[in-house]
Amino acid sequence: MSGLLLEGKNAVVYGGGGAIGGAVARVFAREGARVFIAGRTQAKLDAVARDIAAEGGTVETARVDVLDQQAVEEHAAAVAATAGGIDVALNAVSVMHDQGTSLADLSLEEFMQPIDGFLRALFTTSKAVAPHMGRGRPGVILTLSEPGSKLAIGGILGHAVSAAGKEAFSRVLAAELAPDGIRVIGIRPHAVVDAPAAGSYTRDLFEATAGATGQSVQEFLESGLAQGTLLKRLPTLSEIAETAAFLASDRAGVVTGTIVNLSGGALVD
Repeated sequence: MSGLLLEGKNAVVYGGGGAIGGAVARVFAREGARVFIAGRTQAKLDAVARDIAAEGGTVETARVDVLDQQAVEEHAAAVAATAGGIDVALNAVSVMHDQGTSLADLSLEEFMQPIDGFLRALFTTSKAVAPHMGRGRPGVILTLSEPGSKLAIGGILGHAVSAAGKEAFSRVLAAELAPDGIRVIGIRPHAVVDAPAAGSYTRDLFEATAGATGQSVQEFLESGLAQGTLLKRLPTLSEIAETAAFLASDRAGVVTGTIVNLSGGALVD
C-alpha cells in the first residue's frame, strides 16, 4: 500500500479558493492527488495553487460558477478528458445567508437563500462529476454540512433546513450511486475557528451576531459556540482537511451513506 492516501487520484474541489476548500485541496495534493480547484475568484484559486505548487503538488485552476449547470458540466468533462477520469469531488462552496433572525422578521427570500444556493450547488456539482466516476474506477463524492441540521435553536430556519437537506441529499445519493462503485459521504464540521481573517466566510456569517453581544467574532466563537461542544473547542481547518483526505482514500473504502460528525460534540449522534 502506498504511503500516500490519494496517490494517482484525480480530485476536483469546488470552492477551492475558500478556507475549507483550500485546506482540503492542499492536503489532497500533499497526499498525492492531482487536484483541480474551481471557484468564482481567480485570485483566491491562484493563492491556493501557489501553495500546492510550492510543496511539489500538481494543481490546475478554473473559474467556474457552480450555479451555472452547463459550465460545471463542461468543466467536469474537461477534467475527465484531461486526467482520464475523476476519482474524488468535494463541494466546499459557501453561500452567505441570514442567521439570528426569527420567523416574524424573516423574509421568504432570506429563508430560501441558503436552501436554494447550497442545494443547487450540491446538485449541479454531483450531477457533473458522477458520470466520470465509478464503473471499475471507485469514486468518492464528499459534501459539507453543519450542526444546524439538528440544533433546536431559534433564528436559523433557512440555515437548518439547508443543512438537513444537504445531509439527506448525501444519504440518498449514496444509495443511488453505490451500484456504480461511487461512495457519498457527508462531513459535518462546526464553525471553523482558524479560518483566514481576510474574506472569511465564518467572520462574515457571525459578524452581526457577535457584534450584538459586544464581542469580536473570535471571542464569540470561543466563548459561545465552542463552549456548547463536549470538547469545548471548535474544529480546525487541518482536522477537517485531514479527515476529508482519509474519507476520500481507499482506506475508507467501506464508508458511504453516512455523515461524519466533526462538531466536537456539539451534536452526539
